[in-house]
Amino acid sequence: MSLFRRNEPLHERLAREGGLVEREPRKAPWSEVGVHGMQRPREWDATVTAIAPNIDGDGAIFVALPDGTLIVEEGPDSSLQPLADAVEQEVAPPYRARAARQHDDLWAVQAKRIDVVKLKHPPAGDEIELAGGELRVDGARVFGSVPELAGRADVVRAERLDGDLWEVQASRL
Repeated sequence: MSLFRRNEPLHERLAREGGLVEREPRKAPWSEVGVHGMQRPREWDATVTAIAPNIDGDGAIFVALPDGTLIVEEGPDSSLQPLADAVEQEVAPPYRARAARQHDDLWAVQAKRIDVVKLKHPPAGDEIELAGGELRVDGARVFGSVPELAGRADVVRAERLDGDLWEVQASRL
């Protein structure tokens, strides 16, 4: 019995290292059983392309309010109306959209419907969370209530869009 064993015969190792033996193609990991599962939930309600000349920059994030007003969160100061017009062929306002320049004046735009609520007496912060009867504004617990958000769901989160307009997300536990 040898103290040093070889895992493969010498002639096979030399042939492999010399490139005389073809290697088996590697199988893609997703071809194995058990890798496939449920597909991810759809993140965007619409994906469109638009020809939009005279827009500076290469990307933008914006919100379209129910009245059609656009709030640009990130991106150029130039008008994003051509991008909004393309999205609104698929999704009616209000929605949140992100756009990316593909080539020259060609843009890809993704949009997701949102719920916009006007609060009569909004708190001073920019983010509201209402869960289990506890109200938090910008992460700090506060006393009081926001009647427009009460009873919507177990957990309600709202982010200020502009003035007294808030984007609301409600979910059940």
